[in-house]
This record gives sequence, structure tokens and C-alpha cells, in this order.
Amino acid sequence: MASDLDRFVDWIEQKMDEEAREVFSDKVIAECFDPRNMERLTSCDAKAVFQGPCGDTMAFYLLLDGETISHASFMTDGCGATVACGSMLTKMVKGLPLKDAAAIEADRLRDVLDGLPADHDHCADLAVLTLRKAIENAPGSEERASC
Repeated sequence: MASDLDRFVDWIEQKMDEEAREVFSDKVIAECFDPRNMERLTSCDAKAVFQGPCGDTMAFYLLLDGETISHASFMTDGCGATVACGSMLTKMVKGLPLKDAAAIEADRLRDVLDGLPADHDHCADLAVLTLRKAIENAPGSEERASC
């Protein structure tokens, strides 16, 4: 038998879910609650850490096969929208040449996520800027850096 506290917690969770669905797309919610590639790599070919104007920090880690991204991962201390942006962006760049990945714009990421509320637009900017910094740090050698 559920206690009053259990019922209250269930009610709060239901309300939070309803409010999130009013603001965020189904894709953002899916990426937020089941993020892909959210991991810190201990060995990688390129890495960048960037802090956005909102105070959220994101790190991107890249494994390369020549000039192609074979794997991308990220970590963040940011909100759910930032997690969703990092997750989706890692999926978008896998298999892309570095120059094509560097050309991805934040608006494209927002479109793939079916939009972000205006007060979370900066989350896509943070993800794309961090990816670009990691690409700028990609060496021309086959040696893996300590990440």
C-alpha cells in the first residue's frame, strides 16, 4: 500500500513531466532522459572543455579515424536541455569528416531536436562551440592524447 509520501512524490513527478512536455519537444525529453555518448573518455584524439555564458560547462571528446570522427562523447554539468544537445550532437557527428562536423550550426541542432524554448537556445550554442573547440584541438598525428 502506497504511503501519502509515495503518492505525493508520484503526483510531483507527473506534474513535472506534464510541464516539461508543454515546453520541450519529445526529442529533447528523450535525449535528456536517455542520453547517448555521455561519457568521459580517458584516451581520445581531441578534447575541449567550454563554459557557456549561463555557467554550464560542456566537454567534448573525439576519436578519429584519419579526418573522420569515429566516436564522439560529451559530459556536462548543465540542465536537461544541455544534456539533450550534447547527446544529439554526438550522434550527428559520428562518421562525419572533421570539416563537415565543424560546419554544423546551432540552428541545425535545434531543428534536429524539434526546437528549444528561447531561454534554452544557448544550450545548442554551447554544444556546437564545444565541438568546434575539440575539432580545433585535433592533431594531425595518430597518437591519442590523455583526456
